[in-house]
Amino acid sequence: MKILAVSDEESPYLWDSGAAQKLKDYDLILSSGDLKADYLSFLVTMAKCPVLYVHGNHDGHYAKRPPEGCDCIEDKLVVYNGVRILGLGGSMRYRPGPHQYTDRQMRRRISKLRLALWRSGGVDIVVTHAPPRGIGDAEDPAHWGFEALRELLDRYQPRYLLHGHVHLNYGADPTRLRQYGATAVINTSQRYVLELPDRDVKPRDMGRLIWCNGAPKLPEDTKPVRLFME
Repeated sequence: MKILAVSDEESPYLWDSGAAQKLKDYDLILSSGDLKADYLSFLVTMAKCPVLYVHGNHDGHYAKRPPEGCDCIEDKLVVYNGVRILGLGGSMRYRPGPHQYTDRQMRRRISKLRLALWRSGGVDIVVTHAPPRGIGDAEDPAHWGFEALRELLDRYQPRYLLHGHVHLNYGADPTRLRQYGATAVINTSQRYVLELPDRDVKPRDMGRLIWCNGAPKLPEDTKPVRLFME
């Protein structure tokens, strides 16, 4: 499965008239936040595959106009083509505003997901906005990572954690990929390509986005599982 991970900065390479050709081979797009709603809506239209997103600390405008055609996986565990994906957006609280949390609040959010994680047998990809504390974060309070996310990695050992928030052009360490135990922690600033081996999935589940801890809010005449098949 070929995954495009994006965050923080819109990519001029993708946001142009040739996007459909550039995106045609992707099976899934994951956003770690702080991107324009119009940009994510453009990607989901051009790629013809699901776009799943969490909020960045600058995504308060999503409340009035969220990305059309995309799915928010904030505080949810979903499965797509056999890959288990957990969404935990937001940054450390450093000023008034939405999508900011203390470490205690983040720990509480993770605690509420324990049943879903147990039922699914764990998680493969964690999508966050801020990184774990000490693994790709910065020293200014606005860009500290969460201790709670590092605890999550210690307990569940996902294969990947994808984050944004710390732009690679900030002048800090520009390293995209860091290894923490069994987990590759990846800074997806602007765009990053991730390829996973195909899973053995039942034909009926291919191309389906399966919500493990509650379906998204959809119109009453819409089925609880959305299909993304051409």
